[in-house]
Amino acid sequence: MLPNTGKLAGLTLFITGASRGIGKAIALKAARDGANIVIAAKTAEPHPKLPGTIYTAAKEVEEAGGRALPCVVDIRDERQVGEAVQKTIEKFGGIDILVNNASAINLTGTVATPMKKVDLMLGINLRGTYMTSKLVIPHLLKSRSPHILNLAPPINLNPVWFKNHTAYTMAKYGMSMCVLGMAEEFRGQIAVNALWPKTAIQTAAMDMLGGEGVGKQCRKVDIMADAAYAILTSPTDFTGNFAVDEDLLRERGVQDFNQYAVQPGHPLLPDFFLDEALEHLEKHGATPAFKAPASAAAASSAGPIEATFDMIRNVINEEVVQSTRGVYQFDLSGEHAGVWFLDLKSSSGQVGPGQPAEKADVIMAMDSSDFTKMFSGQLKPTMAFMAGKLRIKGDMTLAIKLEKLMSRMNKAKL
Repeated sequence: MLPNTGKLAGLTLFITGASRGIGKAIALKAARDGANIVIAAKTAEPHPKLPGTIYTAAKEVEEAGGRALPCVVDIRDERQVGEAVQKTIEKFGGIDILVNNASAINLTGTVATPMKKVDLMLGINLRGTYMTSKLVIPHLLKSRSPHILNLAPPINLNPVWFKNHTAYTMAKYGMSMCVLGMAEEFRGQIAVNALWPKTAIQTAAMDMLGGEGVGKQCRKVDIMADAAYAILTSPTDFTGNFAVDEDLLRERGVQDFNQYAVQPGHPLLPDFFLDEALEHLEKHGATPAFKAPASAAAASSAGPIEATFDMIRNVINEEVVQSTRGVYQFDLSGEHAGVWFLDLKSSSGQVGPGQPAEKADVIMAMDSSDFTKMFSGQLKPTMAFMAGKLRIKGDMTLAIKLEKLMSRMNKAKL
């Protein structure tokens, strides 16, 4: 781990979304220096699915050696942000560092994304980041060590990062554009930088998105905390950078990255928006591109696809049906094009060629060769989705549940 130097002692950090995950990890790293931490987040009462509140995070900050100010803040609400800023000034006398960490994610295509979700992502990621920065900047200009750090990716215009989740990419790149513009606007006055992980980071959000077993493919939040610390303890002429955690830490002398792995030695899941991630995905079994669109006709009654569905048929039972309760349709393209279904909603489950009798809850479109690799364990569904090899329409929660069936198949060595 990157050692603490004490450089943040006495400085005040205003961190959005700091009740859990990466935001809390950054807060605790700074607290070990003796920093003042404002935990600006929505969760005041325990959430049924997500760990931590602003108050439990504040307790951890103080136990780590810092001073804490928990503030209930929805960063879409200008009044709430303004009040939290004012409370910070009253308690700590100023603000030295702003970390724009709060973010919303919804990985669905244009037609499948409700406007409520679009508004949420744009409201938190883009507008919330911009507004919080706007309200904090007057105080940063009075600081001896002013920094803004956005948890945002490099702006990569490769269409693969847009086509499956245009709304999310637009919203996330909004945070990146704040860095691009404000770094130049306040050059010589405030350091403004972005930080993004090279690999997936184990957080509650990743557990929900990635499903069972995704954790061992991730790094711990500590790597992002160390990288953020390296940036926030840099001189203010370090500005306008889109840093990637591993690359930055290598430059700062860190050599052992196994220490950050949830399961050392296990292959890691690359994060979004980095083209080297695509090279990694193809090395691990993803085909280079989609071929012809799936045929509307039923699939051939012979070949690797039927063999895969025979394997599926052998592992499904009433228990699997009861725990899943979903109907899946697979639109396959390529050499073994066709439409197949998997009904895990009725009786003890059914599979077969053609469309399901009941409307599918989830439709998955992909190349037939990737389909067989996915169900044989050679290609992780998360990797296939990130690389644009798997397109999903419908209920994402049910899509994640399907990974449990794949895990069952692999354990049965089918």
